[in-house]
Amino acid sequence: MVVLAASVLSKSGKVLVSRQFVDMTRIRIEGLLAAFPKLVGTGKQHTYVETENVRYVYQPIEALYLLLVTNKQSNILEDLETLRLLSKLVPEYCYTLDEEGICKNAFELIFAFDEVICLGHKENVTVAQVKQYCEMESHEEKLHKLVLQSKINETKDIMKRKASEIDKSKIDKNKGDKGGFMSMGSGRIETSFTDMSISSSGSGFGSGSGLGVTTDVDSFSTKSKGRQPSSATAPPKGLGMQLGKSQKTNQFLESLKAEGELIVEDVQPRAGQSRVVATAPTDPITLTAEEKLNVTLKRDGGISNFDVQGTLSLQILNPEDAHIQVQVETGGNPGILFKTHPNMSKELFANENILGLKDPNRPFPTGPAGDVAGVGLLKWRMQSADESMVPLTINCWPSVSGNETYVSIEYEASAMFDLRNVVISVPLPALREAPNVNQIDGEWRYDSRNSVLEWSIVLIDNSNRSGSMEFVVPPADSSVFFPISVRFSATSLYSDLKVANIIPLKGGGAPPKFSQRANLITENYEVV
Repeated sequence: MVVLAASVLSKSGKVLVSRQFVDMTRIRIEGLLAAFPKLVGTGKQHTYVETENVRYVYQPIEALYLLLVTNKQSNILEDLETLRLLSKLVPEYCYTLDEEGICKNAFELIFAFDEVICLGHKENVTVAQVKQYCEMESHEEKLHKLVLQSKINETKDIMKRKASEIDKSKIDKNKGDKGGFMSMGSGRIETSFTDMSISSSGSGFGSGSGLGVTTDVDSFSTKSKGRQPSSATAPPKGLGMQLGKSQKTNQFLESLKAEGELIVEDVQPRAGQSRVVATAPTDPITLTAEEKLNVTLKRDGGISNFDVQGTLSLQILNPEDAHIQVQVETGGNPGILFKTHPNMSKELFANENILGLKDPNRPFPTGPAGDVAGVGLLKWRMQSADESMVPLTINCWPSVSGNETYVSIEYEASAMFDLRNVVISVPLPALREAPNVNQIDGEWRYDSRNSVLEWSIVLIDNSNRSGSMEFVVPPADSSVFFPISVRFSATSLYSDLKVANIIPLKGGGAPPKFSQRANLITENYEVV
């Protein structure tokens, strides 16, 4: 009473799955299975066929045959019971009873047949037991995984607590360091996005003497605002260097420093490069022209969006200088559309390029020296699809070699502008450590929290209109390194707007002194 093999065949005689339970050669089992279709007759009621040596017990299942090959001494009733159990298991593992379904789940069927028949003899099992045995679920394994996961979660909690303690200690240490620095002077630092330098002045170093420090900051600048001298023994305020008028901004930079981020505060200017210390306005009238650049470049070349929006603002310190008109030179660029403030005389500007109020007897608003916003006089906008108008183009070439990705990035700057404080931010895949930078024109910094590599160039002029950087990271898709964002500033404008003269409307005397500033900044500059 031995089952030699359990097989699944097609009606045409093609063998799909066959499991042998006794030792036999491949030639013999192939011969037995090849002889079966010839022995099956049509119109017969029984489901077994006997030969001189073996017995075929079979059951049709749709377009298939489920076949047991046994010796003639086996108990046919037990063979039929085994065949019935196998016929229930086949649909459990094969949702489609055709050749494709059987071949796709062949190994699952073989494992199930092994649970039913062992060494040719039927095991006393049910369909549910066979499925349970094949799934091999283990309560001990589940318990082990739960214990392991709980240990991992506990370790993460401990790591977070340790990191929090380290951050607090760094913040306390930085507060102590900044307090000692600020006790040397009492200058108050404020920021402005319209200037390119930092100036801090302190008192208490001698009668009539002050300390002036001029440094560059990435994309903004600060201006010192004078205060009454404080005592040398006065304790520090604890706030350190304030960036702008917002305390939240100061706290944000403090937290960045506490987490190990590098905040650039001192950059040496190039030799021969003129620098202007941004102090509180001393001229009675200050005019500031600012342009914001929105550019979207394609990674394969070309330009998707190019938009320049500019404003001209006026700041007057003394009320007696408020009755004026401003004469400007627009540069004659036909692609720029100018719009005056609703209170300005449009005819006066259109005919003579003079900005003046509709009511000549009405003065311009005045403000304190610290009010850097001023009064808006003129707005303009320029849009273009000409790629030659782009001040800075970026090319990124990722290439996978073995288990590494080599990324080459190059920039090309137009001769129209000298760009300052250029920062090119390249997104990276999640890394355990900083990327390996092989070559760079400038400096780099890796922001591990945001997974961004920042490439910094202090100044791009005629000496370095092009540059490149190459770094290596683990294998990654090329789309990971986009979009690339760019920040920079310049002191030239697309509109080439200049203030030609200040025309006083009252007094009839000499025109008051005035100063003009120009600043080009990026608002949204990306390579997608």
